[in-house]
Amino acid sequence: MARRSKAAVAVSALLAVGATAAGAVGWSTTHTGQDTKATAPVRVRTATVTRTDLSDSRTLPGTLGFGRSHVLRSTSQGVVTLLPKPGARAARGKALYRIDDRPVPVFFGDTPFFRTLAKTGVRGHDVSVLADNLRALGYDTGPAVTPAGPGEGEEFTPALAAALKRWQHDTGQDATGTLVPGRAVVLPGPVRVDTVEAQPGDAADAALLTYTSAAKSVTVAVEATDVGTIKAGHKAHISLPDGRTIRGTVTTLGRTVQGGGTAQDTAEQTGPATIDVTVVPDRAADVQSLDAAAVQVRFDTTTRKGVLAVPVSALVALREGGYALQRPDGTLVAVTTGMFAGGLVEVSGKALTDGLKVVTAS
Repeated sequence: MARRSKAAVAVSALLAVGATAAGAVGWSTTHTGQDTKATAPVRVRTATVTRTDLSDSRTLPGTLGFGRSHVLRSTSQGVVTLLPKPGARAARGKALYRIDDRPVPVFFGDTPFFRTLAKTGVRGHDVSVLADNLRALGYDTGPAVTPAGPGEGEEFTPALAAALKRWQHDTGQDATGTLVPGRAVVLPGPVRVDTVEAQPGDAADAALLTYTSAAKSVTVAVEATDVGTIKAGHKAHISLPDGRTIRGTVTTLGRTVQGGGTAQDTAEQTGPATIDVTVVPDRAADVQSLDAAAVQVRFDTTTRKGVLAVPVSALVALREGGYALQRPDGTLVAVTTGMFAGGLVEVSGKALTDGLKVVTAS
C-alpha cells in the first residue's frame, strides 16, 4: 500500500506540472489585439506517442548460493572410514563415503531404503527407486511389475534381484542380490557436499555431512502480500556484483511464511511476513565464478504488449475529470489511461496514433 501511495503522489505531482504546461501554452496563443509587435512563439517540450511493451517490475535483494542445506545421517552400523570433501558432487551409482571400508554408493530418488530387499514379491516405493536406478545405470531389470492400484510401487522380482546382483559384482560389493539398508544411500539428485560433520573413526549411525543442490540459485524473500503476482516459470533479471545482468527463471515458491509477528513476539518474528522465492539462472556458466553473493532480482510481474504510451508528464488533468494529451498547437486529445511503468503510461483514445507529437512538462 505504501508503494501505491508514493506512486499516486508522484503521478499527481507530474499531472500538476503537465496542467501548468498546458495552461502556459493556452495563454501563449491568446491575443488581445493590443500587440504592436509580433512575439516569438513559445518553445515547448514535446514527446511522441509510441507503440511499445510496458512491464510493471519490482526489484528485490536476493542471495546467490546453493540453497538450503540438508543433513545426511547414516543408518549403518560400523565405523566411518572415508568421507568426501566439501564441494564434492554425488553421482548415481558411485560411492559417496565408506563404512567399515565398504563403499556406500548413491541412488537418486525420494524414498530411502528402509528395509532389507531380499524376498521376491514385496512391493513398495523403495523397490521402485532400486529398479529406476539400475535401469538408469544400464542394467536389464526385466519388465516392471506394478499392482493394479496406483502409487504402490514396483514388485521385487527375480529379474530385478538378478540385476542387483550383477551391479553389486561390477562395483566390487558382495554379490548377494539382496539390498540391506545402509549399504546404499538415496539422495534427491546429483547434490553437492556442503560441510562434513563427521570424521574417520566416528560411529557410522550419526550425521555424516550436509548437502545442498548442485545447481546455484538465488533466494529472494518476497512479502507474502505480493507473492501472488509471481509464478513458477516467470522470467527474472539478476544483477550480479560485477555489474552484469543475467536472465533467470522462477522455479519454486516457498510454502512457509516467515516473520510477520507482533511486538509481543521474538525479534526473529518481527517485520513483514515473507515467502522465499527461488530463481535459477538460465545459464549456469553465468555464475560459474561465484559460490555466494548478494544480488538484486527484478521481477516483471505484469506486461502489456504493443500498447500506445507517453511519458507520465504528458498527461493533462481535465477539470471535469479524466485526462488528455495536448498537441503542440494547443488542442487537447482526450485519453484513457492504463498501466503505469517506468515513467510511461499506457494511453488509448480515438484520435491517438503512433508517432503523434504531444506536449510534455519535462
